[in-house]
Amino acid sequence: MKLELLDYIIIFGFFAIVLFIGIYVSKKSGKNTAEYFLSGRSMPWWLLGFSMVATTFSTDTPNLVTDFVRTDGVSGNWGWWAFLLTGLLTVFVYAKLWRKSNVATDMEFYDLRYGGKPAHFLRGFRSLYLGVVFNVMAMSAVTLAAIKIGQVMLGLEPVETVLLGGTITVIFSAVGGFRGVVYTDFLLFFVAMGGAIGAAVYLVNMPEVGGLDNILANAQVQEKMSILPDFSDTEALIGLLIIPLAVQWWSAWYPGGEPGGGGYIAQRMLAAKNENHAIGATFFFNILHYALRPWPWILVALASIVVFPDLDSIRQAFPNVPENILKNDLAYSAMLTKLPTGLLGLVMASLGAAYMSTISTHLNWGSSYIVNDFYKQQVNKNASEKELVNVGRISTVVLMILSSLFALELNNATQLFDIIIMFGAGTGLIFLLRWFWWRINAWSEIVAMFSSGIISILFWKYEDVLFLSEAAPFPGWSKFPLVVLITTILWLATTFLTKPEENKVLYRFYKITKPGGPGWNKIHAEAKADGVSLDDGNEKWTVPSGVLAMIVGCILVYGCLFATGNWIYGNYPLAMGLTGLVLVATFFLIKIWRGMRSVL
Repeated sequence: MKLELLDYIIIFGFFAIVLFIGIYVSKKSGKNTAEYFLSGRSMPWWLLGFSMVATTFSTDTPNLVTDFVRTDGVSGNWGWWAFLLTGLLTVFVYAKLWRKSNVATDMEFYDLRYGGKPAHFLRGFRSLYLGVVFNVMAMSAVTLAAIKIGQVMLGLEPVETVLLGGTITVIFSAVGGFRGVVYTDFLLFFVAMGGAIGAAVYLVNMPEVGGLDNILANAQVQEKMSILPDFSDTEALIGLLIIPLAVQWWSAWYPGGEPGGGGYIAQRMLAAKNENHAIGATFFFNILHYALRPWPWILVALASIVVFPDLDSIRQAFPNVPENILKNDLAYSAMLTKLPTGLLGLVMASLGAAYMSTISTHLNWGSSYIVNDFYKQQVNKNASEKELVNVGRISTVVLMILSSLFALELNNATQLFDIIIMFGAGTGLIFLLRWFWWRINAWSEIVAMFSSGIISILFWKYEDVLFLSEAAPFPGWSKFPLVVLITTILWLATTFLTKPEENKVLYRFYKITKPGGPGWNKIHAEAKADGVSLDDGNEKWTVPSGVLAMIVGCILVYGCLFATGNWIYGNYPLAMGLTGLVLVATFFLIKIWRGMRSVL
């Protein structure tokens, strides 16, 4: 593979436009922290929706999807497809609550919902725990994918890739702030999507592959192409489908898929013009994220099985790739080396777009935690806006350096996916219930956070004895549910053994967010006895309608996902039936949404 002049023009022209946007908006972004991290809360739904999708593109996602497909088949993707449930629950239940809260970050929520030193500790510690530790891990996975792409497609050393990609990204992120990130995300989405679709169309039809019919006729591909796992394989069924759909989506914290919303998704909801724009942005994101994007990556992954049926074939084709990073996820980059001039430049630009969009979002989001929830709260409460913006820019650079160094030590993106999922296991239910159950307090979250991490570490340390050996007391698939169960028992016990938050704290939270529901009946009664009015009495609880909308929305989006797959596979009667189901679900969802919107 060799880049020609046209490829270089496309690649460097794209990077020049991105840097220009960052520099152009820098003056307005640097005015204060509200502008630097939330763009003055003035963003429309469609721009925020495109930004969310562009952020989740990332360079590691196609590699991760390829790893899933080549290892467990297309059904292996249910590990992340299951997060649609929490995504749509966020859309129809939690988006309006986040926007009502009017906090600057989801970490500030802790000082709104809870009170005293435990809340202050939780906000400060979790801002570093998520904003630095987990954020660095997430960014390092993205950077690792960029390293593999650089090695396979350009022959670059890991350090060269890190320096090239990281320098450009950190400049426009530090200078342009959130506004620069969102504006460039709009461009990055179309470049990344165009590159992914263009690559899939070309690679499926190139001579070595022989077209879609040849892929689908390949014996190895046929073993991998089912959207659902083999129901006769109990372990695969439980591990790949049942646990993600029954447990994982509501119980685990994961960047971009937090139960109830959080992280950079919450940041975008908080930056929206109003509640309806916050809801529209998150719904738009979930449709594009789950229904539109997966199939171009899946098709390339299936085509890679034809060209590179095993790891040894990849090793022979790329003998200079170090053995420690030679994994199934490398097959995506290996396939891209076969692209022609022009399309190669577009795809390289699209991969750069995916990398920059994800990293810039994580940098700005992590920096917002460091500035608003740690530095301003723990270090210098009287810091000026100028000082806070400068701290934000410095922390952006530091986060980039830390994630780059960590990426140089990794060898597989799936490692971090599993680690992050496990460390957040059992905490998700708190994030769902804390809005609607007055009894949850700061100690509930503190215990859940520490117990899930400690239990996960212990399970990894004794994994062979507990889950993998013939004499192990638990099957291999049970590790995640056990962490969830033990963590949930611990935080529930803590909730009832510790004092509830003071009524004045609960009154304040309810007045601002008005979550409603039977979980606040006791507080309503006590407020009435104290002569405190929590609402005007005309608030309609929309959660039941929101849950119904979530269910219908899942039918719609999963229907799109399945229908697209069956159109591609040539299962036309089933594809037509699924398409009809999507249209019916769309009709009912519009009706439900109109009823909800009238009371928002």
